[in-house]
Order: sequence, then C-alpha cells, then structure tokens
Amino acid sequence: MGKVEGGMKCVKYLLFVFNFIFWLMGSFVLAVGLWLRFDPETVSLLNGDKAPDTFFIGVYILIGAGSLVMLVGFFGCCGAVRESQCLLGSFFACLLIIFGAEVAAGVFGFLNKDKIIEDVQNFYSTTYNENNNSTLIMSYQKVLNCCGTSTNPCPDPQPDTKDCETGIKDFFNSKLYIIGYVGIGIAGVMIIGMIFSMVLCCAIRNSREVI
Repeated sequence: MGKVEGGMKCVKYLLFVFNFIFWLMGSFVLAVGLWLRFDPETVSLLNGDKAPDTFFIGVYILIGAGSLVMLVGFFGCCGAVRESQCLLGSFFACLLIIFGAEVAAGVFGFLNKDKIIEDVQNFYSTTYNENNNSTLIMSYQKVLNCCGTSTNPCPDPQPDTKDCETGIKDFFNSKLYIIGYVGIGIAGVMIIGMIFSMVLCCAIRNSREVI
C-alpha cells in the first residue's frame, strides 16, 4: 500500500489531531446532553404525568449526536493512522449524518423555543389552577423563585418575586440556547473534518495509483 508523503503526510497527522479533538468535543456534547436531561432542576419541572416532553426531544438528539461523534472520532483517528480509504470514507459518511443531526438539534432549539416555553407555561397554569399547593407547584416556585401566574398571582408574594410564567420563559430560554449553540457550533466544526477527510482520501487514492 502506498504511503502519503510530503504535504499530504502533514494533512494525515492534522486529521488525526482533529479527530482526537473531535472525540473530545463529542464527549462535551454528550456531557451537555446528559446534564440537560438529568439536571435536577429541569427534571423537577417536567416530571408531572401531563408534563410536555418537547424540550427533551432536542436533548435526546444532542445525546445521540454526541455519542456518535465520540465513536466516529475514534474511527477517524484509526483511519488517519492506517491511511485506510475505507475507514475514512465511512468517517466522511458518518460526519454527514452527524452534521444533519447537530443542525437539526440546533434548529429545533431555536425554532421551537417559543412553543416549548408556551407548552410548559400552559402546563404550569393548568396545574396551578387545579392545586396551587401541590408538590410540583412548590418545585416550580423554589427552582424559579417565582409565585403564581400573571392572571392568578400569589396573595402574598415576596419582594422581587416574579410570576412563574416569566420564570419559566427565562429558565427554558437559557437551556434551549445551549442546545442551539452547541448543535450549530459542532456542525460548523464538522465541515472542517469533512474537508480534511476528503483531501486525505484523494491523497491515498493517488498514491496507490502511482504505485
């Protein structure tokens, strides 16, 4: 098997370094996804029987993409070191899939932000009107430092206490922006990986044709 030489050898090692960083980024994405899924504050707000699960859809996409990024980063490193055109081709194909998933998570987080917040606000309002002393309502008030709704406020609110609809909006805005920025940011980095893998694949093919 022909070996890449000169500038292409530099590309080979750059691709290896990139894939190692890519693997680390996959670990980061997975960690962020797991944190958003199992964050005690978030779980306490969405653990009711009729609680909307729209928020967790974007989180699950992020977790799946992060896991796949770690796996693909590992095989990308192997493909670069072994100069395997097959592994690098598979790496490129997987990058396209992950790229789509990350963009989907990012777009989902941004485009569905208002709907997710509205669903949670409606869920809170319905639960509050049914029983404003339930454990779930107490969780909202404790986590968000809020009380009541804009149409049905608490009788004796503490100073600087906002209504829970505003608290829900502020809380989930921050979480959904994390999903959006992480998804789109990683997708941007993947473009570099796809370019590197294409260049190295072409170099390996040309070296074999020469031999």
